[in-house]
Amino acid sequence: FEDQEVVEGLQKQFASYSENFPVWSNQSSGMLQHVIWTALELEGLGATLQHYNPLIDDEVKAAWHIPSSWKLIAQMPFGNPVAPAGEKEFQPLSERVKVFK
Repeated sequence: FEDQEVVEGLQKQFASYSENFPVWSNQSSGMLQHVIWTALELEGLGATLQHYNPLIDDEVKAAWHIPSSWKLIAQMPFGNPVAPAGEKEFQPLSERVKVFK
């Protein structure tokens, strides 16, 4: 979850950058998700990142009494792996990353 009141407060406090805060907020969330996933893996746990929102937002907020200003970004269930992860195909790195010298 991410508290949208915090994002909106920063938008008001730094009006020149107002439109950037939602983007920066998502980027920060992604970096945090990566760090948590890596830490869980280092402890021998498996994780998966799920995006069922907005389908489950209201039910989850009600079940855990989550403030209405919080926005569900993703869910990361984790635990002991019972099987190896399946193979995943990726586009070649040379097609996904551009390097300029």
